[in-house]
Amino acid sequence: AVELCASTNLIQKRVGYLTAALMLSPEHDFRFMLVNQLQRDMASANHVECWAALTALPKIVTVDMVPAVMSDVVRLLGHKQELIRKKALMGLHRFHQLQPESVHHLVDPVRRCLCDRDPAVMGAAVCLLHDLAKLQPQSFRDLIPSFVSILKQITEHRLPRDFDYHRMPAPWITLRLLRVLSCLGHGDKRSSEGMYEILLDVMRRADTGINVGYAVLYECVRTVTNIYPNSALLDAAAAAIARFIKSENHNLKYLGITALADIVKDHPR
Repeated sequence: AVELCASTNLIQKRVGYLTAALMLSPEHDFRFMLVNQLQRDMASANHVECWAALTALPKIVTVDMVPAVMSDVVRLLGHKQELIRKKALMGLHRFHQLQPESVHHLVDPVRRCLCDRDPAVMGAAVCLLHDLAKLQPQSFRDLIPSFVSILKQITEHRLPRDFDYHRMPAPWITLRLLRVLSCLGHGDKRSSEGMYEILLDVMRRADTGINVGYAVLYECVRTVTNIYPNSALLDAAAAAIARFIKSENHNLKYLGITALADIVKDHPR
């Protein structure tokens, strides 16, 4: 597998990286033999070679390997191919999971990726910023208007239809944005006030009677119960919970009971 990674044949290279990612344990010495090849492929002018290396990187990289490949991954945040930019962000996300302090100095480049012209790159940036915000929410509250703006674009169907799922616009990005807003608005009145309107709008539009809509609606309820309280939002959340509980679907009943426990715990009145 290690030898295939160095092949000039793109299919063999992809097979080699895939095999290495699946078969080599984190402690395996062969992983370190791939560092130079990863660096060469990430520096390649052929974006397919670059993509192959970045796809395997999150599965192969270890804490000891992070410093050796960090600069190459950061450089690829500005690549002309959107797929490469997205994969580079996913690599940084993996670095953060392995060693959170390794990406703290890269907050500004990651923030800029929120404005990327490709929604997939923007979505990858949201995932990484969510994990960063969980550690230091006060450092990312200035991004709330940006997150609200993205959520508004999604609800207004301004993203490409490729991101729709069962007529629901970009539900996976929506769920992640709601979790970020929940984190940033917790216990902060000023921050929470900037998201009240969009949360009401998302709740209204998500109530479409399909499963993915229920998932978004449930995440809205969780967000509403976690941020600084607003009576209109709490009333809307209570109405959504009532519909869940009255449903004949046992899964929705379970969601309703779980959400009811959350809202009663934090807002007993």
